[in-house]
Amino acid sequence: MNIDEALKKMRENSKKRKFVQTVDLIINLRDVDVKNPSNRFVLEIPLPAGRGKNVRVCVIGKSLAEVAKELADEVVDEKTLEKIEEDKKAIKKLVKRNDFFLTEPQLMARIGKSMGRFMGPRNKMPKPVPPQADIKSIIEKLKRSIRVVLKDSPLIQCPIGTEDMSDEDLKKNFEAVINAVIQKLPAGKQNIKSIYIKTTMGSPVKVDEL
Repeated sequence: MNIDEALKKMRENSKKRKFVQTVDLIINLRDVDVKNPSNRFVLEIPLPAGRGKNVRVCVIGKSLAEVAKELADEVVDEKTLEKIEEDKKAIKKLVKRNDFFLTEPQLMARIGKSMGRFMGPRNKMPKPVPPQADIKSIIEKLKRSIRVVLKDSPLIQCPIGTEDMSDEDLKKNFEAVINAVIQKLPAGKQNIKSIYIKTTMGSPVKVDEL
């Protein structure tokens, strides 16, 4: 079935819950050697119709923190950073409650040393922001983006929205992710074995036609 039919079936098979469920995309790959570092990747893909929920962006920095204080969900200035760096629990909480991090290029090494072991495994290492960059545009883009990771197994799973979004919007997001992933695969579309969509608590529905 195509994506339109799959979305319809997904909704039919999904029971109403007491929370708004996420709609996930699952891509099974074939003939991709994930032991080869060149085949691994982390993508940040802007979704045309947005995430369907708030995405938290945290800015860590000196002058950058001042510029972003009205734009970011959380700002960590240098004084706050010094305190957090000495507190493992505070670092873990900071990493858990935010989806994306931005910082000044000169702080990348410092953050990597003090927080890298907590951010790295979650693929949340900060993105360096050049001094003259448009921080507002960067944050707005991240707030409608998802992170797609291909690492230890030939499987990709990521959100493409929420169940309260329209089928049309979910389809736009589905196509954006599929196209971005295909461009990164060594043999493109030929590396895709199967595709499924599902709600958080629902059963997977196979998409046969792209």
